[in-house]
Parts: sequence; C-alpha cells; structure tokens
Amino acid sequence: MHERVRTADKKNLVQGATGDWEVVIGMEVHAQVTSNAKLFSGASTEFGGEPNDHVSLVDAAMPGMLPVIDEACVAQAVRTGLGLKSSINLNSVFARKNYFYPDLPQGYQISQYDQPVVGEGRIFLDMKDGETIEVGIERLHLEQDAGKSLHDQHPDYSYVDLNRSGVALMEIVSKPDIRSAEEAKAYVTKIRTILRYLGTCDGNMDEGSLRADINVSVRHPGDDLGTRCEVKNVNSIRFMGQAIDYEVQRQIDVIEAGGTIDQETRLFDPKTGETRSMRSKEEAHDYRYFPCPDLLPLELTQAYVDELAKDLPELPDGKKARFIEDYGLSAYDAGVLVTARADADYFEAVAKGRDAKMAANWVTSDLFGVLNKQGKSIEESPVSAAHLGELIDLIADNTISGRIAKEVFEHMAETGDAPAKIVKEKGLKQVTDTGAIEKVVDEIIAANPAQVEQVKSKPKTLGWFVGQVMRATGGKANPQAVNEILRTKLEVGEE
Repeated sequence: MHERVRTADKKNLVQGATGDWEVVIGMEVHAQVTSNAKLFSGASTEFGGEPNDHVSLVDAAMPGMLPVIDEACVAQAVRTGLGLKSSINLNSVFARKNYFYPDLPQGYQISQYDQPVVGEGRIFLDMKDGETIEVGIERLHLEQDAGKSLHDQHPDYSYVDLNRSGVALMEIVSKPDIRSAEEAKAYVTKIRTILRYLGTCDGNMDEGSLRADINVSVRHPGDDLGTRCEVKNVNSIRFMGQAIDYEVQRQIDVIEAGGTIDQETRLFDPKTGETRSMRSKEEAHDYRYFPCPDLLPLELTQAYVDELAKDLPELPDGKKARFIEDYGLSAYDAGVLVTARADADYFEAVAKGRDAKMAANWVTSDLFGVLNKQGKSIEESPVSAAHLGELIDLIADNTISGRIAKEVFEHMAETGDAPAKIVKEKGLKQVTDTGAIEKVVDEIIAANPAQVEQVKSKPKTLGWFVGQVMRATGGKANPQAVNEILRTKLEVGEE
C-alpha cells in the first residue's frame, strides 16, 4: 500500500507517555460475490448445507480439472469497481498465490496480483461530527476462497469442508488513509452499504460474506510510517473497532517501553478483547506469485464496461444529495435514510406527495425505534409504507392530532392494521367542533378563577389551560382550535 498525504488530525491523536501518536490504518475487505456459481466452477454458492455438498471436481483440485472463469462474477467485480468510483482495467491477469493450508486443496489460491481487474478509486465517509473524509481505494481484485477446517468434530482429528472452496471473493484494498477506529468502522459500513445497493455482495458478516483484515501501525506525527501488524479475518464492525483500539495501545506500550514492533499477523479474540500473535507477516514475494498457466489474461472491452455502468442503481452518495435537494432534509437525516437501500425506498414511498420532513421524522424515529425493539428489518416492518403515509394524511387533514397519532402508531405496530381502522374502532377522531370545545373551555374557566387572573399578568401560563382542555377531551380536541378559543375568551394575545 502507498501512503497518501493526510495531515495529522489532532482529534484523532492518541496520547502516550512520550507524546502524541498518530494511528495509520489500511483495510483489506473480503466480500463474497453474489453469484449462483463459484468463480472457476459451476458449483453452488448457497450458504449452509452438509459439509462438502457444494463441491465440484475443480473445487476439490482433482487431477486434470481446469478452471473456467465465471462471467457473472467478473461483471459483479466491474460493477463494484464502478460503484467505488474506481478505474476499470480492461486487461487483467489471474495469478497463483502459493501457500499451504489443509483446506486449500490446490496448494495455491488463484487470485490477482499486479494486474487486478479494478484499479484506484475513492469513497467518502460522513462522520458523526459532520466531517467528510476521503479514503482512497488502492485496488479491487478477484480471487477464490479457501475451504474451512473443522476442529470441533472429533477429539483427535480435524476435518475439512470444501463448500466455500472456489467461492468468488472481491478483495477491496484501501490506501492507509484511515486514522481511527471510528473511521475504520465508518469505512467498512460504507463499503457494505455500497455493495448492498449494487447487489454485488449481501454483506452478511455473520455468514462470512464480508470480513476484513486490518493493517495497523502507529507513529509520532510527521515521522515515517511505523511497522504494521495485520489483524486477520474480523467479521464484525464492532469487533473491528475493539481490535484497532487494543492493537493501537499495545503498539504504543511496546515502543514506549523500549521495544520494537514485529511485522506479523494477529488474531482478535472477542472474548478477551485482545489481539494475539498468529504468525510472522508474509510479504508478496513469500507467496511466489506467477501468472496462472491455466487461465488466459482477462480482456474486457470498454463497450462491455459502459453497458454495465448504464444499469448501476442510484448509489448512497447520489441518493443522499437528492434527498437534501428534493426533500429539504438535513444532511444527518438524509444520511440515516440512505444507509440501506430498503430504508430509502420505504421513506420515498411514505414521503410521496406529503410533508417530507414529517415523513423522515416518523421513519427515522418512530418506525426505526419499533424495528430496533422488535429486532426486525424494514422488509419485516409491521407498519407498511402505505399505512404510515395514511397516518401522516390523518394528521394533515386534522382527523387526529400528533399526540393521538403516536397512540395510533403503537396499535399499528402491534396489529399491522390501517390507521383509519384503528381511529374508528377506538374512537380517536379529533374533536374539531368549536362549539364542543368552547363548552369545555367555559367549564374550565369557570372552575379556575385564580388561574384566570394569573394568565392576564403571565400569558405563558395559558399552557396550563391548554393542558386542562386536552385532558378533559381525552387528547382529542384540536390543539390549534383550543389555543384560539382560549386566547379569545381570556383576552390573551399572541406572544
């Protein structure tokens, strides 16, 4: 990886006994390609199944079996590169990366080295403090996954499951532009969002579809890059943050105690929150890369790339900008809504022809709150976009008040019923009859002469009367009408 120049940010510096330390992080995200077939064989990529159910002779490296590139996997890699604003290399080469693992039947991995299918690109991270950070993409290359060693099936033996052997992976390598655990988490979150929008990876980290290797080093600001350690195969964004925080402090402690950092590969243990040494870090030459003799160079045409580019969906950054421009949303609300494509689609269905800011508030606050509580995704929402839109309509035409709408929404989340049905069945329709409201107002004024005298000298106490009227009507009185009638009868002007 090559370093871009990024000025040390004081807020990201870590304080040590010998002064401030700057953290330098590069990420290697391994994303499983969404495809029906593996990269070099027609075997199924379906998750699960009995061990070694989804294995072809090619995946098992039987003698004489030759790999054949799956075009759908290539298309997905190109689409991902375009989504990452990266250059697409029309000529790329598959290479053999030589190393031994029991679950790597060939004794080498078919990957790409110095001629990847996707070159340099960039993505932008919207941080919580409002800052936007650019992170460079070094490359994206295609490679086949290895199998899986099973160590808990027998007390004396390890078993090998080759169901994942040959599954297509996209390795997305960042430049070392990341300066904190929070930035690293935001980076992987953004990568996953883009992949899901594109449909090129499902991003299911608990199934191993997305995982990351994290390269961490520390240095005093302005110094040369420090020795990096790689934390391998972390499959949780939360764990990534914990691993980085631990590794940063470990390296600082070692250096400040007079020691040196060994370049090595480490593993993160979620139970202890610590990283531990796995092996000394390999360099590229250790793998003895050479072009795979079984595969011709991969040659694409610009017309092929252009055709794929035409069918790309609107991506998160573009959608966010449109939400701000077309709907008048804040950058924060727009950012929350575009985090998942399904969330954005739901919002647009609710906002169509309605107050977009009100729609955004209902979706991001009330709906997301219910979904989080129930542990459901937006696709599983008990409240449909059509029903939430109808609820907003009932508020807009004064059928119900905003206060009553909260109660109606709770019933919608429990039953899935339409809001109009709930309002009718529970008698929650707002009282807009000014005669009925006046009657209640007159009764409250007559019963509270002391408060009537007080409101004349302290107009702000009018709110007490509003509360009494709303309580007397079960919250059904139209708040605007209540305020107008009270001001007239109590001779209180507008503040």
